[in-house]
Amino acid sequence: MDVKANSLYQEMQSMIGQTRLPVNELQPSNGLQPSNEINTSASDFSTMLKHAVDGVNDMQLESKTMQQRFEMGDPNLSLAEVMLAKETSGIAFEATVQVRNKVLEAYKTIMNMPV
Repeated sequence: MDVKANSLYQEMQSMIGQTRLPVNELQPSNGLQPSNEINTSASDFSTMLKHAVDGVNDMQLESKTMQQRFEMGDPNLSLAEVMLAKETSGIAFEATVQVRNKVLEAYKTIMNMPV
């Protein structure tokens, strides 16, 4: 059984690990603007996030297509395959919603911090 939600979670964890920078890289010693490494990390994160969301969308579209094919009587699909695809896409969607909720919660926390 290939559950893509686990691979999605592992991919997100590895991206989180890649975006963490040491404190001395975040604060330049010469008083100038931070280097482009931070901007590169931001674009890498947005690219990764886009790929993750696109992957979930593809899983949902594939699940819907399989369901329609099964309903039309496709002999190459079993009910178990259709249900597995449906549940897998549902789990991936729920994981995406939870990640979104955590990101919003972190954003609100950061915005409420005193400067």
